[in-house]
Amino acid sequence: FFLQVLVNIGNHFDLASSIFVAPRKGIYSFSFHVVKVYNRQTIQVSLMQNGYPVISAFAGDQDVTREAASNGVLLLMEREDKVHLKLERGNLMGGWKYSTFSGFLVFPL
Repeated sequence: FFLQVLVNIGNHFDLASSIFVAPRKGIYSFSFHVVKVYNRQTIQVSLMQNGYPVISAFAGDQDVTREAASNGVLLLMEREDKVHLKLERGNLMGGWKYSTFSGFLVFPL
């Protein structure tokens, strides 16, 4: 997935797998912004928590060369819960290099 990490305090995001692992129970904020480039098909991206889709975003305009799909959510997470993005439909030509994924602890419980 992602090729670069800008901030990863605590190293709870694993770049090799593109999975965030919660270090403690709490309320976390997650957001993503995925760009499809030169792709005449619909994409669907889901934010997955422990293997289950929580929220999704779609981009499906056939007449543009670049289109973005974005979404965000607050999640109650237990210690060691896992969050990642999954491309459910379509493909991202050029990979994830134009896309971002962010998460952080808002309130510990």
